[in-house]
This record gives sequence, C-alpha cells and structure tokens, in this order.
Amino acid sequence: MPSKKAKKRPIEAAAERPEASAAAAPALRSWLERHSLAVALALILIATLRIVSTYTVFNHTSDEPNHIACGMEWLDKGTYTYETQHPPLARIAAALGPFLLGIRSQGPVAPDTTSVPKEGIAILYSGHHYDLTLALARAGILPFFWIACLVVYWWGRWYFDGSVAVAAVFLFSFLPVTLAHGGLATTDMALTAFTGAAFLSAIVWLEQPSVRNSAIFGGCTALAVLSKLSAPVFLAAAFLLAFLWHAWAVRPQPVLSASTARRLMKPLAIVIGVALLVIWAGYRFSVGKVGGIPLPAPQLFTGWQAVMRHNQQGHPNYLFGEFRVHGFWDYYLVVLAVKTQLAFLLLAGAGVWTLLRRPNPYRLAWLPLIFSLAILVVAMCSNINIGARHILPIYIGLSLAAAAGVARLWELRAGRKWLVGILGALLFWDAGASLMSHPDYLAYFNELAGSQPENILVDSNLDWGQDLKRLGERLRQAGAREVHFNQFWIADLEKEHGFPPVREMDFSQPSPGWNAVGLTYWRIVRLQLHQMYPRAQFWPDRIPPTERVGKSILLWYFPYPGE
Repeated sequence: MPSKKAKKRPIEAAAERPEASAAAAPALRSWLERHSLAVALALILIATLRIVSTYTVFNHTSDEPNHIACGMEWLDKGTYTYETQHPPLARIAAALGPFLLGIRSQGPVAPDTTSVPKEGIAILYSGHHYDLTLALARAGILPFFWIACLVVYWWGRWYFDGSVAVAAVFLFSFLPVTLAHGGLATTDMALTAFTGAAFLSAIVWLEQPSVRNSAIFGGCTALAVLSKLSAPVFLAAAFLLAFLWHAWAVRPQPVLSASTARRLMKPLAIVIGVALLVIWAGYRFSVGKVGGIPLPAPQLFTGWQAVMRHNQQGHPNYLFGEFRVHGFWDYYLVVLAVKTQLAFLLLAGAGVWTLLRRPNPYRLAWLPLIFSLAILVVAMCSNINIGARHILPIYIGLSLAAAAGVARLWELRAGRKWLVGILGALLFWDAGASLMSHPDYLAYFNELAGSQPENILVDSNLDWGQDLKRLGERLRQAGAREVHFNQFWIADLEKEHGFPPVREMDFSQPSPGWNAVGLTYWRIVRLQLHQMYPRAQFWPDRIPPTERVGKSILLWYFPYPGE
C-alpha cells in the first residue's frame, strides 16, 4: 500500500491537494480523519457478518460446483486441466475449505461442460454435510471481499482523505451486488479485489517506483490475472485511458516524458519479472505445448483462447424480453441502472461532478472515474452479457466517486441546512435498501425495476439457481406429494434437498398439484417456445403464481380432481 513518502510525490504536474489543519476541519470529518481505519474495519466486519449469514440460506448457484471441482483438482491432483477458461486463484480458495475438511476429488472427469460441474456437485454432497461443505467453500472467497474493501479504503485515504475513505467503504460494503458475490464460491470478487489493487498499486508505483512498490505492483497484477482473464483487458484499458487523459490534461513536455520513461525502465523490469513468476507459480510451474510450442503455464494460453472463442461464439443473453446470442451494447448500462441503489447512483452523480470540476481539492481525483469507465467500455464491447458480476470491479471507482459526492454535499451545508437533510436521507435510503434486501443480495433490484424484474434481466442478476433449497423446504411444509418442475440447474433435488418426486412440467396446461418454474429457465425457454410456436399460449403467462419462492421461483397449486 502507498507510503506517506509516496503521497508527497504526485505524478508530474498533478496538483497537490491543500492540507487543512485538524482545527479548521469540521468536527465529524476531523474525527473520521483520526479514526478512519478503525471505522472502515468496523464496516468491513458488519458486511462480513451479513455475508456469512447467507451461506446456508441458499443452495449452490450454477457456477459454484464447476469452480470448486477445478480448485480441488489443483489441490488434490496437482494438475489444472478440467477447464482452463478461468484461472485457478479463486477456485483454489473455494476448494481449500472442503479440502481441509478431508474431501477429495470424487472421480474421473472429462473436460466438458457437464462432467466438471457434476464433479463439483459430488464434492458438495460428499459425506452428506452439504451445508458445511458449501459454507467452507464460500468462506474461501471472503478474504477477497476484505481486500476489495481495503483497496477502496487505501485509495480514498491516500488520494482523498480519511472521511472520503470511510464513506467509500461504507458505500461499497453496503452494495447488495458486492455482498452477493462476496458470499459465493466464484471468481468475481477475486477479480474485483486484485483488479482494483493492481490499478491502485500502479498509481503508487508511478509516483514512487521503489523495489518494494515494483514488487507490489507486479504481484497485484499477477493475482488479478490469476483471478479472471478479463482482468488483463480491464487493466490495459484503464492504463491506456489514464495515459490519454493525463497527456490531454497535463500535456507533459516530451523531454520530461522521455526522462520519466528512462527512470522507470529498471523498476518496470522488476514489475514484469515478479508478475511472470507469480502467474507461473499459480499454475504450479507447469510447462507444456500450445500450438506445438513449449511454454510455461500453458493453461493460461489455452484459457485465453477459450475466452476469445467464447466471446466470438457468443452466449445466451437476455434483456427486456429479448434473447440474443451476441449481446446488447447497452446491457451493462441497464445493469448499473437497475442493480444499484438509486441513492448510490445519485451520490455517484454528485461525485462525478465534484471530481471533474476544476480546481479540485483532491489530487488525481479523476482516476477512479477512469478506472470505472474503462471497465464499462470493455464490457460494452463484449458478446457475453450474463450479469452484474462481470463488471463488479466498476464499483470500486464508483464508490470513491460517490464518497466524493458525500464529502461535497457535506462541505456545501454551510448556509444550506437543507443539504444536511438531503445527504442524511440519501445515506439512510442507501443503507435501508441494502438492509431490506437481506439475504437476497444476488436478486436485488432497485425501484426502477418494479415488481417483476425478470422482465428486464435474469440469469445471475436474479435467478442463478439459488432458491432450490427454499423450494424444497416450501414443498415439505406444504406436504406436497409431487412437484412438476423442469430442472435447469444441476442438483440432486430428491435425495439431498428433500423434494417430493419431481415430474416434468407441461406448459400447455397446468398439472394438478404443485407446479414450479425458475425465472431464468422460463424466460429463456418461453422465448424459444414462442419462436417455434408463435401462436401458442402458455399457461404460466396467463395464470398469476400462487406465490414466489425466494426471489427467483414461481409456484402454483392447482387442486386435484375431487378436492
């Protein structure tokens, strides 16, 4: 993390922020300046308790078994061959808890789309302590959430001030989307933590390119690459955009730029050396052939090829009732608009105005916006549109911007007492929306989405298969003799989750008894059915459900003959 010495050496021509004495600062901001770290840690603790309390509420989501299986292969077999589209870091963390519990790989696995998640399911059901195994897998991701929060804190502390840092951690740790993915055994929170850490360490390195900071920058960048293969693209875009903005805003002299480049050559060699070594270690120092060429960490290259192929081929995408394979240019704009608290968005808007205006009281104030904008631009060019999780790192920059908005509104309160009320209302609204969404952070939508958010988005935004356990409990409570349900996610419903006998659901007419359908399955299958039978009428569209199970499953009961 940045040192105080680094703090005093900004990038050439960047304006220093004026130092205000503690005596001149308002009482609250002065107190936060002195106790910012303790308050931030308390906020992280509160978020941690909220996350942990969800572990046993929900069953595994669609992607968790796949990640656990691949991480278990790395730990148990010392290989990494099941599926290389995702790097191993978060997967190792997810498998570590089950591994320490004594669980090992369950059987031979073919590298395909079905046998790997089935291996993960077998690991979760091994020993019949499903809840404990899944909780341990999810606990492995919690340190990445802590790191992401600390990145937000240190960025705010050293490039803004203590009060902004605290506000940013508060806003970031109260986002339902970060709480959701901080509590799942997937790769997205690791991506968020280390993409943010890599960008922040790059800023510090440019100011103070010491051996220590070079090693930190290289290590963070490597861990970002080992988290998810979208990280290199996000970081490259962020670095490029930051360079272009700096060149336009500061217009450094060519001689000065050349001198700076020469000064950074040796530290850059350390950055690259450390990054390559850590990445290779993440793949267990493996060596293999890719395209007939022997390379270190061949799984990194095959994984990158798989990502490129996946993006080229596209992925089933859903937005506003429309189904596409090659994505929507505005998909992630909609995601931000409906999956983020409205109060957060309003504060972020105030923060954007604050950070872009001149003169600005904070140095390098524009960098959080550059970081978030780069991620958004890259995501908007992608053919894979399946969830807010794919742009999760964007909330690091947006949280800092929103915190700057909080600070600005607080500063303007003199002579405008009503601003205090507005700021308090926005913060109360933000926190209240987050607390009221508990424990359904994954399925959170703001007020713009209305009562049927499935008309806008599905998949990991709403229904990632997380409510199967709740459905089983509801059917047992109702004494159901059977249920008509088309399973979309891999799970042993009857043996492990207490379902009654499961029958196939008939969409042409309801079956007597209990009928259930998941929203992701129904929205996608419904579109396909309408393409095949454009004049057909499907009863789930006409008959309102008896109830919703959790946020993602519709449930009906139709009396049996004679009832």
